[in-house]
Amino acid sequence: VQLVESGGGLVQAGGSLRLSCAASGRTFSSYAVGWFRQAPGKEREFVAAIRSSGGNTYYSDSVKGRFTISRDYAKNAVYLQMNSLKPEDTAAYYCAARTGSAAVVLSDRYDYWGQGTQVTVSS
Repeated sequence: VQLVESGGGLVQAGGSLRLSCAASGRTFSSYAVGWFRQAPGKEREFVAAIRSSGGNTYYSDSVKGRFTISRDYAKNAVYLQMNSLKPEDTAAYYCAARTGSAAVVLSDRYDYWGQGTQVTVSS
């Protein structure tokens, strides 16, 4: 499966962005999907994940209550709605898919990765 992220950009603190992850190549509905981010000089970190069924979602403590992950099976896409953005949210954001239903926080459990989209939050 091929993943392409979009929707990144420059936004002021307190603003919102919606990232999209478009999938092609295989039936996306059978994959759990996660969003990760990596800031310069830092390790890649888990942001959010959603089960293949869409029934359960998971968030890191740093984004819980501000970010929402969702998926649209008809469009073969997963979204990350980001509200109340903070300068510390600045990073390259990646979506990833893994074979199977369970959404996990460990990046090495994901089989497919997109190229990333940059999010920059100014103070």
